[in-house]
Amino acid sequence: MKNLIQYVEEQTAREMSQFDYFKAGDTVSVTYKIIEGQKEREQTFRGTIIQVKGTGVTKTFTIRKISHGVGIERIFPFNCPTLVSIVNHQKGRVRRARLYYLRNAIGKAGRVKEKTFVKRQTAEDKGRKYSWTFGNK
Repeated sequence: MKNLIQYVEEQTAREMSQFDYFKAGDTVSVTYKIIEGQKEREQTFRGTIIQVKGTGVTKTFTIRKISHGVGIERIFPFNCPTLVSIVNHQKGRVRRARLYYLRNAIGKAGRVKEKTFVKRQTAEDKGRKYSWTFGNK
């Protein structure tokens, strides 16, 4: 029985690895299928990740967005066949894994700052910056 569970978890782990890596605070857009009778269409939900919960097959994530002044939260399971794509638009700079405080924040306080990456200077780059010449010209 345990081998069967491990097999199923390995199969779903491969399927889940097709999506970009993200964590709480990131701004993502999730495209998913909606089936209404015989029709099938895709819809996109763009917002901030509030939490990532669980492991393996039961892993889920919650996205929050503000639409016309009303907060909307949606919980998506990673192992959902209706998920088409997850695109990470912005890395958020947060110090928490659960961002429940965003529910009460209004206006600018409800925003998450963007994480900026600075390229490190190597010793060669620093040497070019200060090009000293010694001795005769």
